[in-house]
Amino acid sequence: MASETKPVLHGYFRSSCSWRVRIAFALKGIEYDHVPVNLIKDGGQQLTEQYKKLNPMLQVPAVELDGITLSQSLAVIQYIDETRPGPRLLPADPKQRAQVRMISDIIASGIQPLQNLYVIQKIGAEKVQWAQHFIDRGFQALEPILKQTAGKYCVGDEISMADICLVPQVYNAERFKVDVGQYPTIKRLNQTLLEIEAFIVTNPSGQPDTPVDQRA
Repeated sequence: MASETKPVLHGYFRSSCSWRVRIAFALKGIEYDHVPVNLIKDGGQQLTEQYKKLNPMLQVPAVELDGITLSQSLAVIQYIDETRPGPRLLPADPKQRAQVRMISDIIASGIQPLQNLYVIQKIGAEKVQWAQHFIDRGFQALEPILKQTAGKYCVGDEISMADICLVPQVYNAERFKVDVGQYPTIKRLNQTLLEIEAFIVTNPSGQPDTPVDQRA
């Protein structure tokens, strides 16, 4: 049974993993409280002992809901899909559900971790080329898969967890100057999704902790 208490999202405006959770909450119509965790300020607020209690991996997001704390975005999305009403984020059909999980995992495990802040900080001067390499590598795999699975959205004609993962990853690609035009299916899907309210209101350019100079 879902709690009446609003969930608390500890996140960062530009974190793609935090953005995934914001999109899922928006699609489900879930109100939540936002606690900013600045990944840059003070050497990284995610590195404090206080935050470590919420997320031992020292990453964002961390989400407190229903008396538990979850610290992986896909786990949060799947949990709220199973406990809250509203549009399904994972399809009922087992084959489509597996495709959604496959696409989500390619992004969440095979692309995003290799260009996240912690890794990029370790790379140093070659960080942009590093990020471009691994995003391109992932998109080269994702494009032919999406050509097979996509309808209006990543898998068929209903928005799913795969779409929730795709948009923040394309945002990252554009930040690192990857030519998304090389991937027409990815580009088309991203453009379609960016016109949907849940993706608009959760964009990094308009969050409570977005710096003034980065607001839309």
